[in-house]
Amino acid sequence: MFNRCISSIFAILLSFLLFACSTATTQQPPATNTNSTQTSAKKVVALSSLAADIISQLDKTKLVGITGSKLFKDNPQLEKLPRVSEGQNPPNLEKIVALKPDLVIGAEGFSNQTTDKLKQLGIPIYLTKVNNWESLQELTKTLAQSIYADPQPLLNRYKTFLPDNQNQTLSTLVLVSRQPILAPNKNSWAGDLLAKFPTKNLAAELQGNSPIGGYVTLSAEKVLQANPDVIIVVNPPQKTDAGVLDDFKKEAFWKELKATKNNRIYVFDYYGLVNPGSIDAIEKACKQLKQLL
Repeated sequence: MFNRCISSIFAILLSFLLFACSTATTQQPPATNTNSTQTSAKKVVALSSLAADIISQLDKTKLVGITGSKLFKDNPQLEKLPRVSEGQNPPNLEKIVALKPDLVIGAEGFSNQTTDKLKQLGIPIYLTKVNNWESLQELTKTLAQSIYADPQPLLNRYKTFLPDNQNQTLSTLVLVSRQPILAPNKNSWAGDLLAKFPTKNLAAELQGNSPIGGYVTLSAEKVLQANPDVIIVVNPPQKTDAGVLDDFKKEAFWKELKATKNNRIYVFDYYGLVNPGSIDAIEKACKQLKQLL
């Protein structure tokens, strides 16, 4: 059962981080026609939860379809919009086409088969990539430009998520899985976010052979050697309890760690810290980091 859970989070992390490369790239704003003059998109389908959230915050009237996500279950602005995908299933091509969008926003490296078919049908596609704070800001500006909205209120809101003090004082390790033990380095959303807070990510400069870009594989000995002041354990998307932490507690090395002895072990949600997910998820993760660090 647990091995299936680890396989699931590993696959989810891989699918997300394959399109989150080590540096953010800047694309041209999506055009809604083939002419040289760009026009405002009026009917947008968002295939990622973050893009859907950003568009809804900028101008909710422009969204006509979104991806299915548990992040939207309590969002009244999005609850009535058609879902073009559910769970881990790929987006439904027929549902998307039926909505007659003039722009579909996807994520690089995810649902390529669907976005390629949409391109063949002449539907404008814009693929996003968010793996650091700066790329979140740039994405917000680009999406605002595509629908002729003002990004500044949202950019101002982002600033309130971060602390004023960034002096690195506490050493920290973020552990996103147990088998293998994975930790984010600086080339990931989690690693870049940690750098905005008064803490030192002990895996920031590490490199390794992990198949997931921006993450390194650690041995129990490496964790003991690092011996961080703070450990953050991340629950996979399908878990809401401290199950992963309970599994770490069974490891012989766990009780020897400074963070364990000082009761500075914390559990975070996958969305916000590992996968940006939504604006609210990012804000929640930032609030937790402010409180703890």
